[in-house]
Amino acid sequence: MDSGRLREKIMRKKTYPATRQSMVLTLCLSALCLAVSGCMSDNAARSRLDDENWADMLLWYQKPATEWTEALPVGNGRLGAMIFGGTAQERLQFNDDTLWTGEPHEYHHDGAAEYLPTVRRLLFEGQQRQADRLAAEHMMSVPLRQEKYQPFGDLYLDFPGHGDCSDYRRQLDIDSGLATVRYRVGAATFTREVFSSFPDQVIVVRLSCDKPGQLTFTAKLGSPHPGTETLVLDESLVLRGQLREYMDRRSKSKKPSVLKFEARLGWQAAGGQVEASGDGVDVKGADSVTLVLAAATSFRNFKDVSGDPAACCRRTLEAVGRRSYESLCERHIADHRRLFRRIALELGTGEAAAKPTDERIENFTEQYDPELTELYFQYGRYLLIASSRPGSQPANLQGIWNDKIDPPWESKWTTNINTEMNYWPAEVTALSECHEPLFDLLDEVAVSGAKTARAHYDCRGWVLHHNTDLWRGTAPINAANHGIWVTGGAWLCQHLWEHYAFNGDREFLRRRAYPLLKGAATFFVDFLIEDPKTGWLISTPSNSPENGGLVAGPTMDHQIIRDLFTNCIKASEVLNIDRDFRQELTELRRRIAPNQIGRYGQLQEWLEDKDNPNNKHRHVSHLFGLHPGKEISRRRTPYLFAAARKSLEMRGDGGTGWSMAWKVNFQARFEDGDHAYKMLSSLLTPQRMYPNMFDAHPPFQIDGNFGGTAGIAEMLLQSHLDELHLLPALPSAWPAGYVKGLRARGSFDVDIHWKDGKLVESVIRSRLGNKCRVRSSTPVAVTSGGKAVVIKRTEDDVVEFDTRANRQYVLLAQW
Repeated sequence: MDSGRLREKIMRKKTYPATRQSMVLTLCLSALCLAVSGCMSDNAARSRLDDENWADMLLWYQKPATEWTEALPVGNGRLGAMIFGGTAQERLQFNDDTLWTGEPHEYHHDGAAEYLPTVRRLLFEGQQRQADRLAAEHMMSVPLRQEKYQPFGDLYLDFPGHGDCSDYRRQLDIDSGLATVRYRVGAATFTREVFSSFPDQVIVVRLSCDKPGQLTFTAKLGSPHPGTETLVLDESLVLRGQLREYMDRRSKSKKPSVLKFEARLGWQAAGGQVEASGDGVDVKGADSVTLVLAAATSFRNFKDVSGDPAACCRRTLEAVGRRSYESLCERHIADHRRLFRRIALELGTGEAAAKPTDERIENFTEQYDPELTELYFQYGRYLLIASSRPGSQPANLQGIWNDKIDPPWESKWTTNINTEMNYWPAEVTALSECHEPLFDLLDEVAVSGAKTARAHYDCRGWVLHHNTDLWRGTAPINAANHGIWVTGGAWLCQHLWEHYAFNGDREFLRRRAYPLLKGAATFFVDFLIEDPKTGWLISTPSNSPENGGLVAGPTMDHQIIRDLFTNCIKASEVLNIDRDFRQELTELRRRIAPNQIGRYGQLQEWLEDKDNPNNKHRHVSHLFGLHPGKEISRRRTPYLFAAARKSLEMRGDGGTGWSMAWKVNFQARFEDGDHAYKMLSSLLTPQRMYPNMFDAHPPFQIDGNFGGTAGIAEMLLQSHLDELHLLPALPSAWPAGYVKGLRARGSFDVDIHWKDGKLVESVIRSRLGNKCRVRSSTPVAVTSGGKAVVIKRTEDDVVEFDTRANRQYVLLAQW
């Protein structure tokens, strides 16, 4: 067997050593491969083997995209593009994450707080309709609706004579962040490569042909916005425009828009001739061409739109300069893989992996395809890397990809589940840096939210309701029966604490997280009111998201507020500050209405026992305490745990894409691996996944992708209860496998290898030297540096041991 075939056999799948003996065997086989291939240097061989290890991270197809949800996404956090892969005409539809309708605006409704006592009284008296009517008239956002995320433009590439082709393939390599289209016309093979570079802040398109002088095409820029112009300036093709006043179809009123935008397309050609005019760039007879697209808007921050997009684009292209395609690509791939390759997942091997991605989705329930699950898991991580990077906006309802002037739900940040779900994978799948844009948003909504808190409720602190937009609206929108929901900001604050819990960064906690936590908690110190029937402190007016209308005391609110208070208390203890405030929160937390079990044995969604067992609503909001909260668990609160399970049984397994993704996480917390897998499998079908693997709400919403990725991690590792629970919800469909690089609270990195449904080995890397507590149904022995580690067995299935920072600990199963 030659060296190439031997390497392929050994390294084709992402297999990893389970024991010292298997590690030695793997190293010996790898060394044999390297020796046989003596033409390669050690470093080159190692790099090639590593690349082969990730070779199956591909979405690929045998025909161009005809629908937007068939096109393939690339992104750098700020600039995103959808690549259709046409032969006669290529279309790259692109976005900048700051191109929105509207203008800097204060959404709060001055004087709304005057009506709060009356609305509360009406709700206490059971007059929901009257309370809703009064709140709708006097307590809503001005205007009633928020603004819309917008498409930027399109790059079209026209290829004469390319209508008939053969050997067509388009693919997205999520390991490199590189989209490729390749086909033959006659004897010539044409190749396009596209990526969106975070280091250089541009979209790059490389066009080449294996026959010299055969590359002929025209590049054009267009936009769906009226009034744009194209011209040639500074040796680049320029598209510029300004958003204009528009008629809002829902409110039937005209709304202003002020943002200016500009894109510039530069080029480098090898051979041939290039002529440029306002109509486009004509290339004739070239060997290869590199196109570089920069784009920007006049947005500076939510209060300032004085930016100069022309100057920004010019500086970007000047910074790229005459850098070669190879250099641009190397910088992009190195940056992308620095994040992407932190996690590896192996769930098994099936024959379906060799088929095009759309066929695999179509047939997922009929065939064994664990590698599609692996791809789905990593695709969620890819999308987060592509849509949320330091300095960008957070990922919105569609990440950064949108082709519609009037997108579904304005493609905003919906904070009663969707924005939170977008960031569930951030910490556990080792993408902590991608969390940063969400914290930037929190810094800003705390400013506008303080005005809303005072105007609407006469409270200190800050509040965010169920949506925000580029202008950081925080007031209740759309309708009182679902818009008045006061815990959006409080829920998002959980992400601040989670970032600290996973990383242990006290400076982040002191400087960034605690002021926001304290401000959000302060609002509820003032807002909570005593229920006249029970004497408990409750949240009102509010609602159980999008279900049941305006009420007094929805269960979810109380769970979120307790979670917020708990995290704020813990933060003040870590920082040793605000003792009096900590004691105040502790006392108030004790008085908040507790979770209650209703007549069906269910966890009540409201103060009253009025849950309908036939209600199949997509939101299961009252299970926040199970996930992503932690006040309901199998061992600490068994009765509430059983009640939560009953509630989910009543809701059923149906729902939208994101709803089913949440149910994957719920079932993982129930430690029911087979049911979690059932929900996960439902997401990998044409009913819940588009051909490009975007989640189908329907329509497209990206939260389902992120929630599904987080759910897989939750099935393999949980750490929310101050212990590392290994394989808590392993389904029978994954009898053997390996995951490398998951992260756990307490600042641990975790690898897990299992076989026959049982743990074989786990490797835990302690980043900060915290005490490590591990729960495993398989007994384990612990070593570090080849020496046994003293462990304490605190209960069945649980061991505890001290760690040192930057040391590795091996847990071997004792069967």
